[in-house]
Amino acid sequence: MENFWQLYHQDILFVGFVLVATVFLLWLTNWSYRFFTKRLEKKYNYESLSSLRNVKKILNLLWLITGLASISFVFASAKTTTIIKENLQLIVYVGVVLVVSILTATMVQLFFSKRIQEKTAQGADSTSLRFIQYLASIGVYLVGVLLIILAFPSLKHIAGTVLGGAGILAVVLGIASQEALANLVSGLFIISFKPFKIGDIIQITDTMMGTVHDITLRHTVIQDFQNKMIVIPNSIINKERLINYDLSNSLVRQWIFMRIAYESDIDLARKIMREECMKHPFTLDNRTPLEKANNEPVVPVKVVELQESAVLMRAWVWTSNYADSFDLKCDLLESIKKRFDAEGISIPYPHRTMVYKNDPQHDPDHKPQGL
Repeated sequence: MENFWQLYHQDILFVGFVLVATVFLLWLTNWSYRFFTKRLEKKYNYESLSSLRNVKKILNLLWLITGLASISFVFASAKTTTIIKENLQLIVYVGVVLVVSILTATMVQLFFSKRIQEKTAQGADSTSLRFIQYLASIGVYLVGVLLIILAFPSLKHIAGTVLGGAGILAVVLGIASQEALANLVSGLFIISFKPFKIGDIIQITDTMMGTVHDITLRHTVIQDFQNKMIVIPNSIINKERLINYDLSNSLVRQWIFMRIAYESDIDLARKIMREECMKHPFTLDNRTPLEKANNEPVVPVKVVELQESAVLMRAWVWTSNYADSFDLKCDLLESIKKRFDAEGISIPYPHRTMVYKNDPQHDPDHKPQGL
């Protein structure tokens, strides 16, 4: 036993040291991850810190590989040890580049997240900052991928081609990824010309309407009023004709339509509609100075169409935003209907007369039989 210890005590101590160092590095990595996550998530959204979990995984894997490779030096020959060292250096280099790239991208995201929070708190537009955040993050990862490619001798000529033949590469990518590039260019146009921004209420079709939640390099996310997230590629939404309720200002003019019977009093119906509109707390006085001088009503109510079985009347009501206009419309339809019922204004609705073919009372050819 003593001879065995004398012969291999250096190797045994080396293996023990490697095991202890590996376990310590694993513990230190996991402790650091928990420590920084708890402190950073108080200031930032936890989603922006999810990349730290990937850093922890990479470091843990790197410590395990390094530990196993170091232990293998005890049993390997000199030639094999040289090969293991070369491969280990390459693995460590790739791991370090990945960790630095992820941490740098995380720092970029946290930097822009803080600026976005400040802009949002001030009520300013943060759409451009969000878009730049995506571009900067992708740029960091592209640099990391390029550095990894340069580490492999067999792939260096690829990196050289990428740097030297950027024009040819752009043509090839343009042909192979037309849709992806179209989305990217459309996203740049949206950010530059600002037909809409994050937080705006837009309507693309009669059934697709909501608040712009996010604008990425590829797509735009719209949160509709049922809290569903609608993802639309930038190239598609850039071609659509849309309504932006917040493009110039947030004021909305809501139309309140009511149909009354021809026998009903139009003046009384106009008076009821105007009074109910004026009583609503969301109604705004948006008259021009000239309209005020001419004593024009705050809520105009006019007959807009004589239909087949009804007189169509419309009231013009201004509100501060789209959400208020929708609530106002629902409230007024109910209150005006109740006032119409109470004051004798009838709302026409379709009637149908059914004739039974075999009913003697409705059969013109029926002749009553004598007794």
